[in-house]
Amino acid sequence: MVEVLKDKVAVVTGSGQGIGRRVGLAMAREGAYVVVSDIIRELAEKVAQEIAGRGGKAMAFPGDISRFEVARELMKATVDTFGRIDILVNNAGIVGPSWIWDMTEENWDGVIGVSLKGAFNCVRSVCNLMKDQRWGRIISATSTSALGSLETCAYAAAKAGIVGLTHALARELGPYGITCNAYAPTAGTQMTLSEGAKNRFKRRYESGVYSKQKYDQMLNPPVPDSIAPLIVYLSTDEASDINGQIFRIEGNRIALFSTPLEINPVHKETGLWTLEELKDIVQKVVLKGYKNPAPRTEK
Repeated sequence: MVEVLKDKVAVVTGSGQGIGRRVGLAMAREGAYVVVSDIIRELAEKVAQEIAGRGGKAMAFPGDISRFEVARELMKATVDTFGRIDILVNNAGIVGPSWIWDMTEENWDGVIGVSLKGAFNCVRSVCNLMKDQRWGRIISATSTSALGSLETCAYAAAKAGIVGLTHALARELGPYGITCNAYAPTAGTQMTLSEGAKNRFKRRYESGVYSKQKYDQMLNPPVPDSIAPLIVYLSTDEASDINGQIFRIEGNRIALFSTPLEINPVHKETGLWTLEELKDIVQKVVLKGYKNPAPRTEK
């Protein structure tokens, strides 16, 4: 069997369980040396031992990558152990569910810190190594929550930030042979199968955010193993021209998010728009086909 990642070194954050664990195991099967990074030491060590027990090579690194110095130490420890870093999977993330009117600053900072700042910390700590070797793969987890969801505004903001970060990194690092892509997965994990998550899905369905079909899908998500093959593929030499793309993956369904485009442009030949003109032109032209996603209710 051809090991498509033979002798590559991969750092996978949040890989003590769920999707991250499956990604780490899949990369090890393909010949990669895997660094299992997780904030919970026992989980990181267990997965590293699991990889070793299957004949692979792995190192556990417990730590909070929302702290810049920890991310830097993660990369240093990887190089000290394996000599290089080829692949970074920014999989770590937390939801911290809360309505905006109940959200605390601590809650907001915690979610942004792990899901977005943690990705920056890791990229910043590894990018010069990848530039010097003129090869690298950076793959980050985003979410359909970035399109807007209930009770997860911090998570939505963080995951939307990942999309912007991915587009920017692709352009900055692409010339050095480093590709930067993102994936928005749906899979059955501790994050999506908890009672709290199920209650949030129910509220989204009852409020009209989810259709009945979508609600049923969220209650019966695909297994985490379904995500790993895409991440492995994006890490290979064959994917060297795939850069700055945001993938949606749910079970056996895969899609690509389009880049936002301007629509319904209107140009005024002379002078600035007046308030009276905007009242007319915005409704009739710019917002043509628009529907309010959350209109005011009577309560």
